[in-house]
Amino acid sequence: MIRRAFWFTAGAAAGVWATTKVNRQLKKLTPESLAAQAADKAVEAGHRLKEFALDVKAGMTQREEQLNDALGLRQDPDEPALTGNVTALPGPRRTRAVALDPHDQNTHRPNLSYNRNEDH
Repeated sequence: MIRRAFWFTAGAAAGVWATTKVNRQLKKLTPESLAAQAADKAVEAGHRLKEFALDVKAGMTQREEQLNDALGLRQDPDEPALTGNVTALPGPRRTRAVALDPHDQNTHRPNLSYNRNEDH
């Protein structure tokens, strides 16, 4: 009789455990749960992407400093950046220095020549 009670109790416990496991899995597959899981994954992916972008930016800055040092493009902060008849004009991708024509009547307008290959 004790044997039967033991096996009956063991079977009932296994049934309760299996039912609980199945119900948990079914709850994970409800539309609300799937939407919440997808949102969590999207937020996590966004954080990873932001960290990657910050790492790339830091690497670019470090490499730019290395190249500036190697090419001798460092300037003393006390010296003016541009000297002579040169005015800095913002370009589409970088700052361009354009010389002013001293014989031009409009001294505020730089003498620009357009090179279509420069923008590519």
